[in-house]
Amino acid sequence: MGGAARCYTASPEETLSGPLRPVIAEQGALTRGLVAIGCVEDAPPPLGGLSPELARLAGQVVESRGWTGKTERQLTVSAGDGAVTVVLYGLGPSRELEHPRVKRWLDRVAGDCAAAEAPELLVVPPVHRVLGTPAGAATLLRQVALLGYAFDEYRKPSRPALRRVRVLPPVRGEGVYRGARKTAAAVARGITLARDLANTPGNRATPAWIAGRARALARRIGARAQVHGPRELARLRMAALLAVGRGSANTPRLVRLEIGTHGPAVALVGKGVTFDSGGISLKPGPAMDEMKYDKAGACAVLGAVQAVAELGLPVRLRAYLPLAENMPGGRAFRPGDVVTTRSGKTVEVLNTDAEGRLILADALTLAVEEGPEALVELSTLTGATVVALGHHGAALYSPDDGLARTLLRAAEDGGERLWRMPLWPEFREEIEGRHADLRNLGGKWGGANTAAAFLAEFMEGCESWAHLDVAGTAWHPGEPGPLFGATGFGVATIVNWLLATLDAG
Repeated sequence: MGGAARCYTASPEETLSGPLRPVIAEQGALTRGLVAIGCVEDAPPPLGGLSPELARLAGQVVESRGWTGKTERQLTVSAGDGAVTVVLYGLGPSRELEHPRVKRWLDRVAGDCAAAEAPELLVVPPVHRVLGTPAGAATLLRQVALLGYAFDEYRKPSRPALRRVRVLPPVRGEGVYRGARKTAAAVARGITLARDLANTPGNRATPAWIAGRARALARRIGARAQVHGPRELARLRMAALLAVGRGSANTPRLVRLEIGTHGPAVALVGKGVTFDSGGISLKPGPAMDEMKYDKAGACAVLGAVQAVAELGLPVRLRAYLPLAENMPGGRAFRPGDVVTTRSGKTVEVLNTDAEGRLILADALTLAVEEGPEALVELSTLTGATVVALGHHGAALYSPDDGLARTLLRAAEDGGERLWRMPLWPEFREEIEGRHADLRNLGGKWGGANTAAAFLAEFMEGCESWAHLDVAGTAWHPGEPGPLFGATGFGVATIVNWLLATLDAG
């Protein structure tokens, strides 16, 4: 294996479902299907690249109906004896257009395609600075590629009507869009892997099963893999990880992946609670089924590792996945227990439903011991983050201003949102232990902040680290539909961050 991650080509069987493969169109012509045109308020609709017939028809309708492109407005017209549907989507003022709004537009397009059973789709984005850069083009192409995602592993799959997708780049943007295809495809496949793994239910996706998927990924990309079971975890002094998994028949694992021998040394850590019942501190019944998504951080890390390998990025990448199932039972850990972490610090357990920080404590300690130049951890850690940011963004904690700025920009370029949160010393005071060095729960308020303060205790010795609490963004709740389930949040941010790190030298 060379200095960079070994570049490989993904095959269809590597994931349970696969993204679409958008084609860059030179001219916007369609015989059957849907033409989706994104329009901003303060510019004419981007009709220049359409076929003369479609451009003339759309132009006539725009003039006759006073189309302005206001947010969430939609104008539909049929062409070709009804075989082609042209839809203009309002994206609002140009100054307000950002990737999240573009994604909402494409989500609407996905719903319209499904409703119309469109066999072909032509996406026509507006001319805009957000979509004219290589990062912007890669993000749009990735989002288009994921329009057809569906997790059908456990139900009879309906044959998707949408078979072909094309993107008509903005004026003078064809070269940028063609150049962005490789990154877009790699990240789309990484997100698909992350979503498939996170969507897999707990009766299949046990710690051992996730570890097996990680081993299979390592074989495909030429990475080195280590999987530690209960005996090895005991030898590694990972009593916190063992405690969380003790109540389950599915024993815990720690996965360590390593790829690359040259370049910056980077550690990724992902929380992998394959199902979280809350343990003895049992969760309420409603929505407990969503706790299969408590492994989304680990799944995103695996998706990012796959994308890094596919792109052949020259980094020394190490990934750490603590995997456990948190269940009640006669052997389960209890409120009031004291556990000794790998670091030697003791933790008083006040609530067994604050288990994620415990398994991360041991994994973070190991990651820091191996001397990374930078470390990023992803976890569905607290409901308090959802209270603060809803389902629109993830919380970012970091003592390193430079790393925080780079991650914020990487997320923005990738169509994901991060919001930096404080690491004030008062939050550390709230987790001071009564009968141990620390306790695993702070006060009533600011729970996301005290959880971050807890994790910070296990990153001593690493100056450049970040904790991403993705509890509100890792999955879409609600009724089944195009957006339901795991999102793969974090894969795009991590890849963009590594690309920016490498560009900065």
